[in-house]
Amino acid sequence: MGIEVVNPTTGEHVRTYEEMSLDEVREVVAAAHQAHLAWRRAPFSERAELMRSAAGLLRDRSDEYARLMAIEMGKPVREGRAEAEKCAWVCDYYAENAESFLAEEPVETDATESFVTHQPLGVVLAVMPWNFPFWQVIRFAAPALMAGNAGVLKHASNVPGSALAIEALFRDAGFPENLFRTLLIGSVQVEAVIDNELVQAVTLTGSGAAGRAVGAAAGRALKKSVLELGGSDPYLVLEDAELDHTVEACVTSRLINAGQSCIAAKRFVVVKQLREQFEARFVELMEKKTMGDPLDEATEVGPQARSDLRDELHQQVATSIEKGARCLLGGEIPAGDGAFYPPTVLTSVRKGMPAYDEELFGPVAAIIEVEGEAEAVEVANDSPFGLGAAIFTSDAQKGRHIAAEQLQAGCCFVNDFVRSDPRLPFGGVKESGYGRELSAYGIKEFVNTKTVFVR
Repeated sequence: MGIEVVNPTTGEHVRTYEEMSLDEVREVVAAAHQAHLAWRRAPFSERAELMRSAAGLLRDRSDEYARLMAIEMGKPVREGRAEAEKCAWVCDYYAENAESFLAEEPVETDATESFVTHQPLGVVLAVMPWNFPFWQVIRFAAPALMAGNAGVLKHASNVPGSALAIEALFRDAGFPENLFRTLLIGSVQVEAVIDNELVQAVTLTGSGAAGRAVGAAAGRALKKSVLELGGSDPYLVLEDAELDHTVEACVTSRLINAGQSCIAAKRFVVVKQLREQFEARFVELMEKKTMGDPLDEATEVGPQARSDLRDELHQQVATSIEKGARCLLGGEIPAGDGAFYPPTVLTSVRKGMPAYDEELFGPVAAIIEVEGEAEAVEVANDSPFGLGAAIFTSDAQKGRHIAAEQLQAGCCFVNDFVRSDPRLPFGGVKESGYGRELSAYGIKEFVNTKTVFVR
């Protein structure tokens, strides 16, 4: 049985990869475990040197990796190069900070000495998505490896080339053989990997359905899990928002990776006084974006990653229009090859429509009119998701209060679009998952936080 890669720009077959057997998977996990036993004793200085080497290779190979992403899942090459650079940043960040994040913490008790130490768990399984095929993996791997763990990766089935390139990256950077390995398997084999006694924890970025399946399997096996799932991020546009900056930030966020991002802006909750002005400028800027071949440097919006995903998105748009939404831009599948979907703007969006209730994983914006600030917060929170949110207002203190106290999300930004940053914890609440990645919080997800008491 093979894993087939299809170019989403052309619909052409790229390559078929041979799927691993369960016996091969067990051998890979066992080898990763053996590599971890030696690696956990390596000093932080050695780990950091190798992680900086990985950062250098990411920068050196950014063109190669960008082309690979474009062919496998349709990301424009300029976004792919930026993704490789961001991966290098997170490697450098943990090379610099892991030792201090995991330093022993003395605690005053009635003991002669008592302290907390952070020890690696062992082999961590990562189940990762296709939309940011390098970043999603590296943001897990950099802290996990710096903490002394080993990693095995089950990547999305449409990006096996990216998965193998990441395995080669760590090997070429000088990390121990087998410390980070790729498993070329389908989703049905994931539970067996979780059940493997040498796998100590699992992290997943993906859909709610995938999160429920992996979280349940990890729970049955009594293993730690971190889940970063979907999002339907609300962007609140209040009456005192500076419109030019607001619209630019909203469009940028909505179209990153052709809209295929968990933390892309998806629901634009706009006060009545600004709605018409916001719509006009928003549509004007969305319409200017260039859709085309991701290998073309001029392309700003590439295809959707797969035709079936494009078709599901279009059905959500069509159903929303049938229920009363108005389409101001786009909304039609273009003629020709590839899984393309144009930048699309829906307005008059209300509860009961897919554009309100569901995640739109593509370049489709849903504009929801509200009477004022209180209703804007209510609508923002009226979602099963809670990953990111943004507020645009000239009153920074008001924005700060809404972000900190009122919005039900893991990442709240004021007067800027939501994005991940190695220095800040990243993750969600409600159906957007649990646990955190990045920063000091992320590296401590996969360690044994151990109490030591010495009389």
